[in-house]
Amino acid sequence: MRGLVQAQRRNIERMIEKVPGADYQAVQHFITHSPWEYKPVMEQVAGDGNRLLGATADSALFIDESSVPKKGDKSVGAARQWCGRLGKVDNCQTGVFAALNKGAYAAIIDARLYLPAEWTDDRKRCKAAGVADQVTFKTKSELALEMVRSARERGIGFSWIGIDSGYGKDTPFLYALDDSHETFVADVAKDQSIFLEEPVPYVPERTSSRGRQPTRLACDITRIRIDQWVASQPEQTWQRLAFRETTKGKRVADFLFQQVWLWNKKEANGRLFTLIVRRELGKSQSIKYSLTNASADIPLERLAFMQGQRYFVERSFQDAKSYLGMGHYQVRSWQSWHHHMALVMMAMLFMLEVKLEQQRDISLLSTADIVALLAHYLPRRDLDEEEIFRQMELRHRKRQESIDSAYAVQRARGIM
Repeated sequence: MRGLVQAQRRNIERMIEKVPGADYQAVQHFITHSPWEYKPVMEQVAGDGNRLLGATADSALFIDESSVPKKGDKSVGAARQWCGRLGKVDNCQTGVFAALNKGAYAAIIDARLYLPAEWTDDRKRCKAAGVADQVTFKTKSELALEMVRSARERGIGFSWIGIDSGYGKDTPFLYALDDSHETFVADVAKDQSIFLEEPVPYVPERTSSRGRQPTRLACDITRIRIDQWVASQPEQTWQRLAFRETTKGKRVADFLFQQVWLWNKKEANGRLFTLIVRRELGKSQSIKYSLTNASADIPLERLAFMQGQRYFVERSFQDAKSYLGMGHYQVRSWQSWHHHMALVMMAMLFMLEVKLEQQRDISLLSTADIVALLAHYLPRRDLDEEEIFRQMELRHRKRQESIDSAYAVQRARGIM
């Protein structure tokens, strides 16, 4: 935990250079091989996060994911897939996370590592990476739904669920939340299809004596893309609303609200949702699209507020990555990935508690501020000449071991 806030690069090698008395083998064992259970730790973090942020009208649960680029195929879950950090498909690991939010504060309360099908289809590979209890493929949306239900079972209090567009495009996921009577605000892409009138699905009659009787549902009402509908709206239909407080005053944007239907071509009826469209002011006029199943009597200002809360959750992930080493790990196994995330979640919870405790006296206290203070006040290794050479020799030894290992593999394969 001290290494996560003291080192600039939060991997084990850099941590032990900063923390007095730290031993590489001991820390590596603690993260990778020690049998301590990560689930109770995460559950404790969730309970404490709920005590601080949960069970209010403004409490929300946000689903998000985070990817870390990886080289090779040994790191558990690593595969060619979409990497948000790089903005392209590349070799990476992807975790699905649940964060509890209230106002400007958020805490990650659950984490699940996504295993692509090429992993779950290879039991030998999974066993080598320490995957003991998850050998069936689960989509990211299925992992997200598990976290929502787990949070409810543990008594986490939230009034709605926020979802980014990667999950908002998954209509069955939205339907599952709707069926569970969970209120959601789901970002969607501009090419999302909607119905402006209620679809009336029917089974077409057979048009000739030949062929089978049609069984698939059809609908005569035309779909339309969200961005096409927005482009057709006259300027006077936009409403200017304040939706978030910032250090530079209230954040204001233009909004459109419209009741729309989704239909998945399988159900006998469409589902009625509310479309929220936010257009930023200024030259860019960038547009965000969201769908919600919130009650029709909720004030429009409230819907605008709910859509805008994702900002604070994204900021908390930025803090976790920039100041607490969320993506700095150098571990390969299933257990070690979850161990690392459990510790990062604990560190984030500590930051949250300090901010709330100091809210009255130091209202602008940030994670960066707390990390800077801890790095100053916590005991740290003195970098005298002897220590500098000791660390350098250790780094060189680790690098040489890696080089020797690579050449040994090539010799074994007959490459050399």
